[in-house]
Amino acid sequence: MLRSTTASVPSGVVRIAVAANTASGGGFDPAPLLAALPEAQLFAPDDLDGIAAAAPDRIVVAGGDGTVGPLAAVAGELGVPLAVVPVGTANDFARAHNLPTKLEPAAELARTGTTTRALELGRLADERPFVNVASAGLASVAARNAQPLKPRLGPLAYGVGAARAAAREHPLTVTVGVDGEEVFTGPCWQVIVAVSGAFGGGSGVAEAQPDDGVLDVVVLPAGSRAGLARRAWGMRRQTIAQQRDVIHARGHVVAVEMPEGAEINVDGEIRPSGLERVTVRRHAFDLVVPE
Repeated sequence: MLRSTTASVPSGVVRIAVAANTASGGGFDPAPLLAALPEAQLFAPDDLDGIAAAAPDRIVVAGGDGTVGPLAAVAGELGVPLAVVPVGTANDFARAHNLPTKLEPAAELARTGTTTRALELGRLADERPFVNVASAGLASVAARNAQPLKPRLGPLAYGVGAARAAAREHPLTVTVGVDGEEVFTGPCWQVIVAVSGAFGGGSGVAEAQPDDGVLDVVVLPAGSRAGLARRAWGMRRQTIAQQRDVIHARGHVVAVEMPEGAEINVDGEIRPSGLERVTVRRHAFDLVVPE
């Protein structure tokens, strides 16, 4: 159970930094959000130094899941709350934390909310922060397949991308270590390192708790393509870690060795590497949530 606390920031917040990703969700116009937050100052989502220099009372991030992690890290470093206005394709982070998914109520919560939850942040080997899941195997291929379909299909693009990946791709050979102990070696369809455990437009790992300071690792060993339908059903029901033959481990440091050139999917974004060493920090930032 996530813990809620009353934020120290008063309701009459004046200094709000809005980090808006205008590329999210096929194209986002920040004008309506800024109209709802007239006291806010607009920043590009990668202008982390500028946001820190502005010394805001809170940070509002408007974007998809991949935009949230870096801004959460800045909010934690500044000791100010983070509010999220989800304008991405799937918005798994918002759904996992029961945040409003419509612009108007999300903006109102971002401006006036005084209840927060202390959450953890995962970090890749290059220190890139993430809030949901970092994974390799079919997940990265599915994400790449889904990218051109998002403007037309929305969240359904993830399902189509996953189906295409399952039909065409081959297992990925990995070695997975958790807190210095090897938990799996061999071919697998997918390896998942989870913070909140939410991914893929509603799929997830139910066992992952984003406030316990522990990473959940799930490995889907290679098998028949026909068996992937059962794996997909388990991910959709968020019971994948409970399926027979699936490896589930928990720890503070995860190391995944993969073939050179294998890509990873981090909160819906494709990256060339990062699972070599994954760490987690408990209570890394405070998220503004509904009361």
